Amino acid sequence: MNQGKATRLVKIGSLQLGAGNPILVQSMWKKPLDLPAEEIIRELDVLKEAGCHIMRFAVPKLEDAELLGPLCERAPMPLVADIHFNHKIALRVMDFPIAKIRINPGNIGADWKVKEVIKKAMDKAIPLRIGINSGSLPGHLGDKADRGQAMVQAAEEEINILEQQGFTNALFSLKSSQVDETIAANEIFSRKFDYPLHLGLTEAGPLIPGLIKTTVVFAQLLKQGIGDTIRISLSDSSLKEVYAGHQLLQALDMGGQGLKIISCPTCTRAEFPVQQFLESIRELIIGSALNKTIAVMGCPVNGPGEAKHADLGISGSGRYAIIFKNGQIIRKVERDQAETAFLEEIKKL
Repeated sequence: MNQGKATRLVKIGSLQLGAGNPILVQSMWKKPLDLPAEEIIRELDVLKEAGCHIMRFAVPKLEDAELLGPLCERAPMPLVADIHFNHKIALRVMDFPIAKIRINPGNIGADWKVKEVIKKAMDKAIPLRIGINSGSLPGHLGDKADRGQAMVQAAEEEINILEQQGFTNALFSLKSSQVDETIAANEIFSRKFDYPLHLGLTEAGPLIPGLIKTTVVFAQLLKQGIGDTIRISLSDSSLKEVYAGHQLLQALDMGGQGLKIISCPTCTRAEFPVQQFLESIRELIIGSALNKTIAVMGCPVNGPGEAKHADLGISGSGRYAIIFKNGQIIRKVERDQAETAFLEEIKKL
């Protein structure tokens, strides 16, 4: 369970978000929507197996709503439509069993347009995520020096609109590309409101810079009990976003699924090619939902001894690879058989 602040409950399809429920990991579709539906569903199945709880699709055109809609009933996880600029797209996509709509009131237009979206969402019992981004604040807030406070003010204005319509089936995100702004905005919002929070960092960057910045933000917020669902936004694959999200939650002891990997950085003592071996089993590592600890170590010093807590591990010893479980050697194979033997043992887990 998420032992953070008790936010209100919002249902995303069959999932329960907020109210102390486990933190949900989500990602975003990064390919064209006009691919064959079977191809999209196959990829969603892989992402579901890897632990993706929610998948968001950008819907920039009305034609895209017609492509996304039929996927909603077939997808293995709840789908979210991300709408900017044109409120008519949000209205159309809610004719399908979409699990949630994400809108950015800062660019959706006049209040009456937002109210039309709210009314239909209320009629259809579809939750809204109100996305507040520092780069697209309403005009009267765009020049405020304190961007974190400006994001919270923008959110508060949207809450007033929602609640005036009697609508509370909502969650919020307050995102910036700046670490401090994002942390401050979410802290302030969490103190003032009990709506669930979607945590993220906009334009986080490629794999390594993006992970570093996002980890700084998420660790500070999640350890305060702030955040009900997360997306690690990377200039990389959706699968890596999902994997990174679960690894971060595991590191914070807040849940997460998938293989926990421990590996040594290698040195001149290494007798096993750690980096190359990890690369050779990369797809298994990223895509696995197995909740076990796997160790890939470079030498006997860092092998069964320092990694004895691992459910399964591999290391080098001369021209051999040794495979161990909980510190006990169970197999010794020629180096060229290492990958095959290790994968066999993983399957046994």
